[in-house]
Amino acid sequence: MKKVILPLVALIALASCQEDKKPADGPVLAAANTENKAPGSSAPKPRPDQATMEKNWAAYMTPGAEHALLAEGKGLWEGEMKLWMTPGGPADSATVLQENKMLLGGRYQQGIARGTVMNTPFEGISTVGFDNHKKKYISTWIDNMGTGIMTMEGTWDEATKTINFSGKMVDPSTGDEVTERETFTILDKDHHLMTMYSPGPDGKEFKTMQIHYRRKK
Repeated sequence: MKKVILPLVALIALASCQEDKKPADGPVLAAANTENKAPGSSAPKPRPDQATMEKNWAAYMTPGAEHALLAEGKGLWEGEMKLWMTPGGPADSATVLQENKMLLGGRYQQGIARGTVMNTPFEGISTVGFDNHKKKYISTWIDNMGTGIMTMEGTWDEATKTINFSGKMVDPSTGDEVTERETFTILDKDHHLMTMYSPGPDGKEFKTMQIHYRRKK
């Protein structure tokens, strides 16, 4: 794969350099808008040399310890779910089965969950990865109870063995975009705990979902 990607980087860089030599056909303003500015500066950001670009790309594409952590979650898991519709209200319970596998050379974890939630057949798909550039975990979630994609970013807390995620999604009951928070804790190699928090009617955060996962053997 690296033998394919690195020449591709060089070709892109060469094409960009050749493009820079062409006379501008459009207004100068249009060309200026495409410049890569350095943060806090009006001057264009210097373009890295080819060796640096290849090194950066190799670092970006190489799985590390964070991806190995995700790989430890491979396999079939049973989840005992509790849902709260209102702060302090009664909880609905459900059981889900989730199968996790690693994709694209161990770079991403995909989870497919199935079950019956509130008397409705439920199916959802998660993708979790670690962005080597952002130094953050990135997760997406889709399911058959909506048409949107929830995206969250998170960081690892070694002391609590927890990934703390935060992101935004649309509340279908109001149409408003709201902030969601999730904690994913590795209790041990066979037990995980996921907790989701959402804003309540008063705008204050409350626990809306909790899933205790147990590895099925």
